[in-house]
Amino acid sequence: MDARDNTGRPLKSIGIISARDAAYHPNRRLLEAAAQRGSHAVLIDPYQVRPVIRAGRTVFLGRPDPARLNVILPRQGATVGDSSLALIQGLAHMGIPLVNGPAAIRIARNKMTTLQVLASAGIPVPDTVLVNAQDHFTRAAAELGGYPLVVKAVSGRQGDDILLIENPRQADAFLQRPWSPRTGFILQQFIPPEARRDLRVLVVGGRVAGAVTLRPAAGDFRANFHLTGHARMTKPAPAVAETALKAVTAAGLDIAGVDMLLDAQGRLVIIEINYAPGFQGLEKATGLDVAGRIIDYALWKGQVRQGAD
Repeated sequence: MDARDNTGRPLKSIGIISARDAAYHPNRRLLEAAAQRGSHAVLIDPYQVRPVIRAGRTVFLGRPDPARLNVILPRQGATVGDSSLALIQGLAHMGIPLVNGPAAIRIARNKMTTLQVLASAGIPVPDTVLVNAQDHFTRAAAELGGYPLVVKAVSGRQGDDILLIENPRQADAFLQRPWSPRTGFILQQFIPPEARRDLRVLVVGGRVAGAVTLRPAAGDFRANFHLTGHARMTKPAPAVAETALKAVTAAGLDIAGVDMLLDAQGRLVIIEINYAPGFQGLEKATGLDVAGRIIDYALWKGQVRQGAD
């Protein structure tokens, strides 16, 4: 993918929506990759730039003005809020290319919604129950075949808010903690680490850009590079790559990290899709320039706007 438009001019304006600063690993690497390609990337703090409807048109207050950019990468992850979604939606209405768009982000930010979309597309996902009332827990546990169970927030990041519930006593203790029936939480059957293989597959622009296997830390069951620091390069089997690509397409995403499990019988399920995946572990394990691949795709997508200016 070329980093120049059809007139030979370099693309110089990439926006990265993030509440984090330039020291945050993905932001730092994306800024570096853009500079290496003769482009200029800027961070957009979603709490400092606001959409305004003026005389029937969307404009923006704050700096930098995203309307002047050629392409924008929303990078807030599952914790993205409604005000930030309004910003992203405004950009979409103005025809500014987005990597990823608002409809896909709304799907990916909610684990239950993601799994529903994937299941409807015939993509394998684990049996899952959404619980939004305290007295639903016992019935949900029975639906999943009993304990142990994994509890997950519907929107979480980097392995946070994932718990293992091994018996009714632990379930009662969990239910005494603050949680909102408006969002609820999801329950899934527990697969112990020794009976599964955890994979993260990164998809960029309809292609698998890289993959790693993840291993939980000793005494933990969560396999996440942020938590364990362990990732090992792997070449995904054709069925794994095909399933990851189908999942990303079903969710309408341009870029995504697809988290998958292979159980002891070789059965594959997708447990989550991250529309703004971290890639420190992937770069460390594989030596790939993941940030460069993301920027290359963004530049390619932004060529249409650059050529029209």
